[in-house]
Amino acid sequence: MEFTRHRRLRVSENMRSLVRENHVHVEDLIYPIFVIAGENVKNEIKSMPGVFQISMDLLKAEMEEVVALGIKSVILFGVPEEAEKDACGSGAFHDHGIVQVATRFVKEHFPEMIVIADTCLCEYTEHGHCGVLDEKGSVINDETLVLLKQTAVSQAQAGADIIAPSNMMDGFVAAIREGLDEAGFHHIPIMSYAVKYASAFYGPFRDAANSAPKFGDRKQYQMDPANRLEALREAESDVLEGADFLMVKPAMAFMDIIRDVKNEFNLPMVAYNVSGEYAMIKAAALNGWIDEKRIVMELMLGFKRSGCNLVITYHAKDIARWLKESR
Repeated sequence: MEFTRHRRLRVSENMRSLVRENHVHVEDLIYPIFVIAGENVKNEIKSMPGVFQISMDLLKAEMEEVVALGIKSVILFGVPEEAEKDACGSGAFHDHGIVQVATRFVKEHFPEMIVIADTCLCEYTEHGHCGVLDEKGSVINDETLVLLKQTAVSQAQAGADIIAPSNMMDGFVAAIREGLDEAGFHHIPIMSYAVKYASAFYGPFRDAANSAPKFGDRKQYQMDPANRLEALREAESDVLEGADFLMVKPAMAFMDIIRDVKNEFNLPMVAYNVSGEYAMIKAAALNGWIDEKRIVMELMLGFKRSGCNLVITYHAKDIARWLKESR
């Protein structure tokens, strides 16, 4: 009888390692950090065990841990005081905004760290939406682009290495690229949230960033999870407008979209392993229902296999520790 013996390449751990097609490296990881107004604040996010809102005076210790683990990239989110929020989210583009202050601090003390600035308005608007509203409560696309351009330039001036716009306005990459170039930041790349679905997986993030909409939802500007071809149209627009990275968010339920986009466009691909995905795994692990390390690492391999180069993940510190232990 003749048949193929595939198991020859699985007979031992060393053999399996020899032919392994995808790998997770610490350089692949981007760690999100929530910087909050105030002093001596380290609030654990109830729905995200192990993730904290951290005030500026505690940021150095957090960054020292990140650096010691070998993580080379962070993405910064700002959590302002409620009293500082307004109709247009002006805290997003002030020189003294939380992300700008945190960026300057990180680049001063950890100059080799790649700092990615989240470029959106929702954390800073009193209504929790990602732009300026009309009288009916809908986000006005083109007026919002002006503010996003200001935000991106202020973040670049603060020292951000990468601008990451997450708002899903039409033309946001073109507007930001124009603003950066006009301000002399031709060298600053844009990591576009090119394909961002209106997802239930974001719930815990809104606890972390205090950014839940005060009314309605974001389905008018974020994508319908049922749509696949639309993702390619969104990504193509961003490529033509000058994006340097493409992101799909969420990641776990959208690996088919990651692969579609990767097959179509030859740019670095980013997966955002979002808060709800993290929360589900953490809850199951804390109940003893799953092997957290094996589940997380299998998930990361899934992202890499689907076409990702980089993963934004709240598991980043744990993964970095596990990778060190396995050396």
